Amino acid sequence: MDRTDGTPEVGIAMTQVGIAVDIPEPWGSYLTRRRAEAGDPQATFVPAHLTLLGPTEIPLASLPVVEERLAEVAVAHPSYTLHLRGTGTFRPVTEVVFVTVAAGISECEQLAAAIGAVPELQREHRFPYHPHVTVAQDVAPEALDQVYEDLAGFSARFEVAAFTLFSHSGEARWQPRRDFRLGG
Repeated sequence: MDRTDGTPEVGIAMTQVGIAVDIPEPWGSYLTRRRAEAGDPQATFVPAHLTLLGPTEIPLASLPVVEERLAEVAVAHPSYTLHLRGTGTFRPVTEVVFVTVAAGISECEQLAAAIGAVPELQREHRFPYHPHVTVAQDVAPEALDQVYEDLAGFSARFEVAAFTLFSHSGEARWQPRRDFRLGG
């Protein structure tokens, strides 16, 4: 049970979860490799993805309920086409370069909002939701500039038929826990 200040009680087993759309092959490994080549150490732990819910700490015991609610969210949203094209950046606010979403933006926003409305997953956000695929973060400015230019012509179009719940122990790569098929 949470204390009145919103922090978990001592002794409650916690886990970190995230929810994302995997970027399929051949693009997923290509974008992950480009992130590693830019010198981004997160490339080792985080495969290419489009985030729907960023890292969120929840009680381990709440995972079954979270999974039930995510299944309800998935059934209520149809599959859609995602078109990734070109690059963008959040600089100077944050040192991030990303591949932009050219089509499928509203579908990502609606799905992210529905996931974020799951009571166990509600949290404060540092920035408004902006669907994208990070390809470099917190690396030298020259590396950010290089990946921004190198991937400016990138384009991939694919069907998003599911999203994935990932968990993280803090010691290794994010691990897929369960896929949720859209539209049932």
